[in-house]
Amino acid sequence: MSVPSDSVEARLWDALRGVEDPEIPVSVVGMGLIVSLAYRASERTADLEITFTAMGCPAMEFIEEDIRSALLADPDVEAVNIEVVWDPVWTKDRIRAEARSRMRELGIAV
Repeated sequence: MSVPSDSVEARLWDALRGVEDPEIPVSVVGMGLIVSLAYRASERTADLEITFTAMGCPAMEFIEEDIRSALLADPDVEAVNIEVVWDPVWTKDRIRAEARSRMRELGIAV
């Protein structure tokens, strides 16, 4: 019996909300780093497009590993494809309201 793709995608978004930027304790979703997420049920694969705050971001590999681990923990995911994209360019406008609040609590100007 196959699980509807939209319910798997919802779980994957929840899993991504648990992945924090290692430099700022805010989720990669809240930071606006996830450009797109799609689940292909026939291949049991999650396809992501992600961006980073800067091309030389020292945490890129850590974030990708954390994303991959979080999504592979889902019972319906056997593979994770991550493509780093630079269009659209990341700007502070991509930060979600809840992440802005958290960053202000931490004394980070946004």
